[in-house]
Amino acid sequence: MTTTQAAGKPLALPGSQFPLGATPQDGGTNFAVTSSVADAVTLCLFDDTGRETQIPLQDYDAGVWHGFVPGVGPGQAYGYRVSGPYDPARGLRCNPAKLLIDPYARAISGEVTFGPEVLGYAVGNPNVPSTLDSAGHMPRSLVMNGTYRWTDSRPHRRRYSDTIIYEVHVKGFTMRHPGVPEPLRGTYAGLGHEAAVGYLANLGVTAVELLPVHQNVPESFLPQRGLTNYWGYNTIGYFAPHNGYSAAVRAGQSGGQVAEFKAMVDALHAAGIEVILDVVFNHSAEAGAEGPTLCFRGLDNPAYYRLNPADPSQYIDTTGCGNSLNAGDTATLELIMDSLRYWITEMHVDGFRFDLAPSLARQEGGFDQMSAFFDLVAQDPVVAPVKLIAEPWDVGQMDSYDVGRFPPLWREWNGKYRDAMRDFWRSHPIGIGEFATRFAGSSDLYSGAERRRPTASVNLFTVHDGFTLADLVSYNEKHNEANGENNRDGTDDNRSWNCGTEGPTMDPAILALRERQSRAMLTTELLSFGVPMLLGGDERGRTQQGNNNAYCQDNEITWFDWSAADEDLLAYTRRLIAFRKEHPVFRRRRFLAGKEASELGWFTPAGAPMTGSDWANPGALSVAIYLDGSDDPDRAEDGTPMVDDDFLVFFNAWWEALDFVIPATREGAVWLAEIDSYDPAAAAAAPKRHAGDRVTVAPRSVTLLRGPLPS
Repeated sequence: MTTTQAAGKPLALPGSQFPLGATPQDGGTNFAVTSSVADAVTLCLFDDTGRETQIPLQDYDAGVWHGFVPGVGPGQAYGYRVSGPYDPARGLRCNPAKLLIDPYARAISGEVTFGPEVLGYAVGNPNVPSTLDSAGHMPRSLVMNGTYRWTDSRPHRRRYSDTIIYEVHVKGFTMRHPGVPEPLRGTYAGLGHEAAVGYLANLGVTAVELLPVHQNVPESFLPQRGLTNYWGYNTIGYFAPHNGYSAAVRAGQSGGQVAEFKAMVDALHAAGIEVILDVVFNHSAEAGAEGPTLCFRGLDNPAYYRLNPADPSQYIDTTGCGNSLNAGDTATLELIMDSLRYWITEMHVDGFRFDLAPSLARQEGGFDQMSAFFDLVAQDPVVAPVKLIAEPWDVGQMDSYDVGRFPPLWREWNGKYRDAMRDFWRSHPIGIGEFATRFAGSSDLYSGAERRRPTASVNLFTVHDGFTLADLVSYNEKHNEANGENNRDGTDDNRSWNCGTEGPTMDPAILALRERQSRAMLTTELLSFGVPMLLGGDERGRTQQGNNNAYCQDNEITWFDWSAADEDLLAYTRRLIAFRKEHPVFRRRRFLAGKEASELGWFTPAGAPMTGSDWANPGALSVAIYLDGSDDPDRAEDGTPMVDDDFLVFFNAWWEALDFVIPATREGAVWLAEIDSYDPAAAAAAPKRHAGDRVTVAPRSVTLLRGPLPS
């Protein structure tokens, strides 16, 4: 390494405050890092033996410390030390004994080793800075050049109406996949392998939503229990692919996770599958006031975190994780926007799902549609066009549940859809109007003054957080004993039904009922207006043994068991996905009123149009839906009308069979069964039907008829 020398100490040239991070250039690397509270910032370079060379960054402009170091190139390991005030009472926590990760590091090598060394304060006295050096317990940031030869550099911009999302964990999906070579299992390369990509393409999903892939660390208490943060919602590096999911890193190639991630995206794009990242910009891995000093806290604690105005030594926590990022500060907003742009432009991802998204809109404390974060996203020519999906709730605030309140550009996980549909299929009297509203795209949430589309609703029954579909029909209670918290963690509001026996059973009647319940829910989701999202493995009957909070289970509880698939359910799910793709009437891009519009009609089982009293019946658990595929259809991208067949869908959530009368919709219509969730094989053998005919719909099932056909 060559550096400028002064009095025997290496020095950096002035360099530039832009861009932030470590940027290789001709002859060296420019380093730039934000801290408005530091008195001095020292760049620390590490060789292969761990020897540290300290280089002061002497230039400071507009809150940024920067310097150009000649002779330093890609692969160099580094970190920062920050000297400045340590005064927790004022929210200041600088401590040069702590090695800090670069917030803009493109790759991170190694892991955090928890102990008193990574605490910014002296054990037993939080008002005194720790003198223990943390370098031996900290990972290293890496200088990266980012070059990659893409197969297809064009952005994927699939319409929301044509999108089917599959939520999946990079590691868990392939960790036991027999078709993925063992060295690649549980990695980006494993997910990009032809066996994994082929499965997703054959299933028919159009996008994978990956649980967090930003560099993350576990909460400090988990390793003490022999556990880790498997889900990854504990971010420390917003530009760095998590090194634990890299086959290249396993093989000793430091920094290899970057190119490996890009290759995975390239392989998925080649199969027509978009990549959406679950991102955690609401909190970081540094936890509360007693947490470790890893990065942001030691650089500029008041800029990166929301502090309690009454006691700045404490953090405002709207996340349940000890801290909340400060979306009202320029440095934090710049970090978030730079990260989003980086993953779009350099890593070629197609969108983001924002964890606990209301926390990002709390610029002044309350959830605000006009917050700076929403404004920046809407105006950004790189970020605005990609898929933007909010988890529209956070923790502990009067306005924490914000379903339906996000700006028009955003889509939302629809918790009201999830709750209503779960209750409907366990035969709880939610009111048939609630079911109809959720099925038709939740117009009560999205069709107001801002005129959002049905695709604002991301429809879900299950996600990573909660029961899998198989567990939703197998357990009444959570069973989280393996998490080491005496089953206190995880929600108790599961809205599940075990079909008569808690957990595993050999009773054929109960097993058959569980299978039918699973098919009914999958059918409902894939026929509903909006964007369907499947939890990875639900199509195979994947179980987590009743664990509804498996965030810390990096083992067989969460990994896909490819040897134990429900092949019948898998085939049925493939058929449903293909059916949705074939028929645009179920992918409508606008709301259909039902009362004034002829494209959508609602009928009682007797075949009569629903009346006000029918809608008001709190105990109703059945309804027929008519969809006209030729009346005012949506248009394809080339302007061609997307004309479709007509459909009748009969929903029966009663525990007994129910006769439905085919309503008189189109004169001379002939109807043929296409889908029977109770007995999928029965649809093919069903006779043709006419208006006035009776169709027996089995208990807790969906029957779909297609027409009109020639008589």
